[in-house]
Amino acid sequence: MFGWEFPPHIAGGLGTACYGLTRGLARGGAEVIFVVPKAYGDEDQRFVRVLDASQVEAQYGEAVVGDIWERVKFIQINSNLVPYASEEEFSAEGEAAKKSGSFRSGDVWRERFNFTGKYGTNLMEEVSRFAVVGAEVARQLAGQFDVIHAHDWLTYYAGMAAKRVSGKPLVVHIHATEYDRSGESVNPVVYEIEKAGMGAADRVIAVSHLTENIVVSKYGIDPRKVTAVHNAVRFSSGTVQAERAINDKIVTFLGRITFQKGPEYFVEAAAKVLKREPHARFVMAGSGDMLNGIIRRVAKLGIADRFHFTGFLRGEEVQRMFALSDVYVMPSVSEPFGISPLEAMRSNVPVIISKQSGVAEVLKYAIKVDYWDVDALADAIYGLIKYPALSDMFITRGQEEVTAMKWNNAALKVIDVYNDAINNPI
Repeated sequence: MFGWEFPPHIAGGLGTACYGLTRGLARGGAEVIFVVPKAYGDEDQRFVRVLDASQVEAQYGEAVVGDIWERVKFIQINSNLVPYASEEEFSAEGEAAKKSGSFRSGDVWRERFNFTGKYGTNLMEEVSRFAVVGAEVARQLAGQFDVIHAHDWLTYYAGMAAKRVSGKPLVVHIHATEYDRSGESVNPVVYEIEKAGMGAADRVIAVSHLTENIVVSKYGIDPRKVTAVHNAVRFSSGTVQAERAINDKIVTFLGRITFQKGPEYFVEAAAKVLKREPHARFVMAGSGDMLNGIIRRVAKLGIADRFHFTGFLRGEEVQRMFALSDVYVMPSVSEPFGISPLEAMRSNVPVIISKQSGVAEVLKYAIKVDYWDVDALADAIYGLIKYPALSDMFITRGQEEVTAMKWNNAALKVIDVYNDAINNPI
């Protein structure tokens, strides 16, 4: 299995989903070797073996990975594609970029790459080198695995290279597409990587039917290869306590502050709510390329004294934020799934989600609005903070609903996909 992040070192829902899925797979009888660009040594390896790509000495060149090398060696280095980074994070990552090197036909090298495993200025270079490591890992572990599983576009070339070397079936997992991240202004480089990975895969797993439809309609993938497997949720045992120093109701947005997540709609709705209920506070927890613009908009609307920015939260910080919240809002423009509403519901927080999210397919006890309908979003927030009976109903029913959504069940469906890829080639 190839992934770009693994808890506790995550940038969003991708790493959380990988962790939950690998735990479920282990309970379903699968053994998982999880390859990441950079491991830190504190990953939970009770259910999975985490392999650090930075510690793999790889041989590479056209003689080793053939046409895969032809694909990756021409990826533009130092691309300005930074889907998860703020402007400050982008600048800081520039120091990590390495030389690209030049290659002659037929040459083979051996080298250990120093991955950052982040989303910085040298992201595309790391994607290409991760493909080289993917081929080497497949060569070194020959005979020790039955299927290759690659999560999101960053790892698709690695999965393709591993398939070429081993001949084992490849499953790619779509947690988000370029259409989710960028709307119709897709980055052509990322789109081509996504399309190549899906085309080369023996099976494609989408996190929702919404994403499944995008894969088929926008990428032209054979629908017989595509299966929707919804995500699930888990929290570590124990309850996180958080002491409140105020009586105001707290409404929370938690996620990357990017176009995809719709943070501007949260701000506009907050301004409308505060005109009707001044004793409320709004929290935006996260980081991203839109953060500075959102701060300026909050100031212009005159609600800065009621609006708080926490920066990126992880682990227990997320649980503590939920413990302090009275309402959770996810106004995503395009959300393939969305694990955070499930986490909020597990924490007894009523949720409002956009109809344009995959999680809307499986939740009954969540208020659903169109992301662009700021008036409807403001009304929903106001209703949940002003009417305790309404909030209590969503809390009680939501807790019952989300408790049934387990990673073990999702993992069994993924194992079915593995078996189908192995036994029934398309």
